[in-house]
This record gives sequence, structure tokens and C-alpha cells, in this order.
Amino acid sequence: MSVLSLFFNLWRSFSEIGMFSVVTLMETQGRTSMTDGAQLRWIALGDTSRKLPVVMVHGGPGLPDYLGDVAAMVEDLAPVYRYDQRGTGRSSWRGRHSLARHVDDLAELLDAWDVAKAVLIGHSYGTDLASRFCLTHPARVAAMLLMCGPFVGDWRTGDRAERDRRMSAAQRERLHVLEQVPDRTEEQEVELLTLTWFTDHADPERGWHWAAQAARRRRPVNWAMNGEIGREGRADPLDAHLTELRACLPARTELLGGIDDPRPVAALESLARRLDVRLTRIEGAGHEPWLEEPDAVRAYLRRFVQRAAGA
Repeated sequence: MSVLSLFFNLWRSFSEIGMFSVVTLMETQGRTSMTDGAQLRWIALGDTSRKLPVVMVHGGPGLPDYLGDVAAMVEDLAPVYRYDQRGTGRSSWRGRHSLARHVDDLAELLDAWDVAKAVLIGHSYGTDLASRFCLTHPARVAAMLLMCGPFVGDWRTGDRAERDRRMSAAQRERLHVLEQVPDRTEEQEVELLTLTWFTDHADPERGWHWAAQAARRRRPVNWAMNGEIGREGRADPLDAHLTELRACLPARTELLGGIDDPRPVAALESLARRLDVRLTRIEGAGHEPWLEEPDAVRAYLRRFVQRAAGA
């Protein structure tokens, strides 16, 4: 008997007594109308009637959802929802953007999904949005993971200095030129985004590759949304609400950050102390740690979701 035949017979025997099982994950997609007429596109994986769900809150602001790789790390543990924020991806919308409206969007999506409470996993700007949602709807947050954010205090000075260090003088000059172009071509937009994003990663070579890919996939960028949300965030920073946020955080709230993120990890350390939550630092990783250290991030996420979903 061949090794392959032996393996097949063993697999069949174990399957018959229930030691092995085949799991097929169900995928659901849809659009949900908000109370102001915006239509938000979403996707869910898994049996959404079965368990406490995970909701991924992507960053930007102004980018479509890009957390598919992160969702894939935990989608067998609990149902996972992702969505394109209004005005991005397949969630078409023309009009004003506000943090309050984006918080309302998430609440209305949970209602549409018949989800009383969820585990929130936010990334980058999504950590700010998830935190503001928790401030407004604390009873609907079962657990929360804030990944690579939110950054409070004067973190931008260190971020700018580190990005400048990671770029050549020619790259800095080219980025400045592209930022001044009012109507960029497709190639100019891709070049600008690649130059903007490659410094997010610890490894500059791989970082350039990932940034170039993202520059073509995470499109189009809603620059108007980016500007509006950015201005409102600076006028009403999350810093001013940290005491209130600490009081309403779910028991299982954690921070995760890449040590080599150009945004200073010291800012996350300060936030962890102020909120009295655990911070896990991923070595050898930047602002998207699942790309550079997928095994470490996968192991961490699975532990977090298993504990949160079992709570």
C-alpha cells in the first residue's frame, strides 16, 4: 500500500468516528441603507446566527476596506463582518462626512445585522472610530482590539521625522511635487500613494512592494472625506475623551502595535497607561504588522478572539 493510500484510509477512518471534520465557511454580501440614504456595502463570513461576531473597522480615512487578510486569520473562530465606510469602495456617497455620522453608520449596520453587541477590531484611523463608537454605544462593544492606533498627544512630530529619515532627498522632493498637483493622473496618484505608504513598513524593499500594491487596490481615495474627518479629529481630539473612554471600555480591551511603525510606539505606550490596558508590541513590523510578521499577528489575534468570543 502506498503512503498516499495509507494516509487516505486513515483520514477516512478518523472522519467516520468524528476525529476530522470539514468546515465550509459561508459568505454573505449585501448593501444596507442608512437613515440619510447612504448605502454601505458589507461582507460577512461564517454562520452569523451562531456566535458573537467580530466587526473589522478599517482605517483611512477615505480608503475602502482592506482588512481581508486580517479577517482570514480568525474567520473560523467567529463570524466576521467587514464594510466599506461611506464614500469609499462600493459604499457610494456624496456629501458631508463627520465622525458622528460614521459612528451612527456602524450602529445602524449592527441593527441591520441583528447584532446586539460585537467584538470590534479597528486598525489605524479605525481605532479612533471604534473608540468613538465605544464612547457613544458602550453596551454594544463586547471586546475591543485597537491595532496601530489611536495615536494621541504630539505623535505627528516624531512620525514626520521618522518618515523623512526613511526617504531619500529625491523621494521627499518628488512627494512634495506630487502633493501640489491639483488633478493627478492615475500614474501620478499611484506614485504619490506609494511614496506616502512605503515608509509605514519596517523593511523598505518589501515596504515599497506592498505600498505599490495598495496604491492600486485601495482606490479611489476619498480625499474630501480624508480632509473633513482629519479636520474634525484635530478640532475634537480623542485625547480630550480618554478619561470617559477608560470608564466605558469593555473588560477585554487591548492595544497592538508594530515597533517599527513610523508613528512612535511611545505614543501607544502612553495611551496604554492612560487607559490601563495591555499593549502588545510586534517586533520587526510597522503599521501593517500582519504583512511583515503574519505568524505573530495571527497567533495573537486568534488568542484575543477566542477569549473575547468565549467571554
